[in-house]
Amino acid sequence: MATFPVINLEKLNSEERAATMEKIKDACENWGFFELMNHGIPHDFLDTVERLTKEHYKKCMEQRFKELVASKALEGLQVEVTHMDWESTFYLRHLPESNMAEIPDLTNEYRKVMKEFALKLEKLAEELLDLLCENLGLEKGYLKKAFYGARGPTFGTKVSNYPPCPTPDKIKGLRAHTDAGGIILLFQDAKVSGLQLLKDGEWIDVPPMRHSIVINLGDQLEVITNGKYKSVEHRVIAQTDGARMSIASFYNPGSDAVIYPAPALLEKEIEEKKQVYPKFVFEDYMKLYAGLKFQAKEPRFEAMKAMETTVPIATV
Repeated sequence: MATFPVINLEKLNSEERAATMEKIKDACENWGFFELMNHGIPHDFLDTVERLTKEHYKKCMEQRFKELVASKALEGLQVEVTHMDWESTFYLRHLPESNMAEIPDLTNEYRKVMKEFALKLEKLAEELLDLLCENLGLEKGYLKKAFYGARGPTFGTKVSNYPPCPTPDKIKGLRAHTDAGGIILLFQDAKVSGLQLLKDGEWIDVPPMRHSIVINLGDQLEVITNGKYKSVEHRVIAQTDGARMSIASFYNPGSDAVIYPAPALLEKEIEEKKQVYPKFVFEDYMKLYAGLKFQAKEPRFEAMKAMETTVPIATV
């Protein structure tokens, strides 16, 4: 079986640049996921993010989760639960405007650190989008521009904890889905595993690696690349031992951004009469996704195709 792709970003500044770009290209085309080492975010800073996130869960979220489990009778499940997930979460919005000040229970230190973390991840996301442009033969900055609405991109973080689960065969940590947005940057627990992706009909573990950032591609990159890169189904398996931390940051198009396949990638497809992905406003896609997140993505694309006559022509 092929090994999960791990990319050492430092090698982009060495004689191994071409080979590293090839690894990124292969990961985008065949996996939809890859793990980054030496990505430029200091290890001691990541340790602080992890410590504060776990402290916040213990102090502010753990008891709430226990009460939820009790109220929903999830303790000794006999039958499979398919309408809920075994996770404790909260959301931070960074762009176009931050909601950090509105989130209760965050210490000043945690707010400050998460704000700084968001800036570092935003920079990394934009660097990665330019690497993808290079591999796709698109001009530098194309993907960043494609994501820009009137107020720039949308960027937010889902902070999750997956507590130990007594019946992991009856409930998922997070049910299988593809991500609706653009590029996702995940800082996950270094010890407790659980994240899996679907490849060639098999569920494959995304290995926990200390200080790594896991990257996966969302539905919008599949559309813009006209299917050259794919968003991939993934899920979280609940574990009987150990709580798993997951901090997923979503660098997405602005709500009014018009998303469509890059014309530079379409010439060949049109000649060969291949399937062309739809054109739509990102917010319309998100409204559809909200009700269909845990279903296949193809019907979502078809639904957007049926609506696309109403989308004004725009150029990037």
